[in-house]
Amino acid sequence: MTDATLIPDTESTYDHEKARRAVRMLLEAVGADPDRDGLVDTWERRVPDAFETLTEGFREEEKPTMRTFPAEGSGLVIKTAIPVYSLCEHHLLPFYGTAHVAYRPGDEVVGLSKLTRYVRWQSRKLSMQERLTREIADGLAEELDAEAVLVEISASHMCEAMRGVETETETRTNVVVGEPTDQERTQFQNAIDRAEGGR
Repeated sequence: MTDATLIPDTESTYDHEKARRAVRMLLEAVGADPDRDGLVDTWERRVPDAFETLTEGFREEEKPTMRTFPAEGSGLVIKTAIPVYSLCEHHLLPFYGTAHVAYRPGDEVVGLSKLTRYVRWQSRKLSMQERLTREIADGLAEELDAEAVLVEISASHMCEAMRGVETETETRTNVVVGEPTDQERTQFQNAIDRAEGGR
């Protein structure tokens, strides 16, 4: 099965009715009564609404508008400690942590808040940390026409903590697009170290 078969049609809208039926069936499958007071809203509203939000990254219309401004310099733009919340496509359990991003602008820069919004949008889908890191880096390079992009994500996976080895660990992934200089790589790493030193 190729990755393409795992990605929903980005033109489609979220199907609340299918989600409701699926959650109800899952509750029945584990032996719960979906019609008892505590669970009715779970399948009728709460879980379907949650999954609509948590899969916004599959829908192009949810992507933030990446409004740009003329760049006044060519120095690296760095944004650290961006919260990341995503869903493991293998178990539908969350993985969460922090993203650090940097880019060397071409002729334009984007508002700093848009970097956070873009990471959040990319994260809201069924994914793997390695792929998510790549998609954020490639996406920012394309959206900003950036000469170089660096992305690092550090995350904990609930599929490890709650099942499997049942131990919470931290996984780091990083992707570089373009050819940042050694000085830029060092600058990015120093920014990450400062951000993580404040935890």
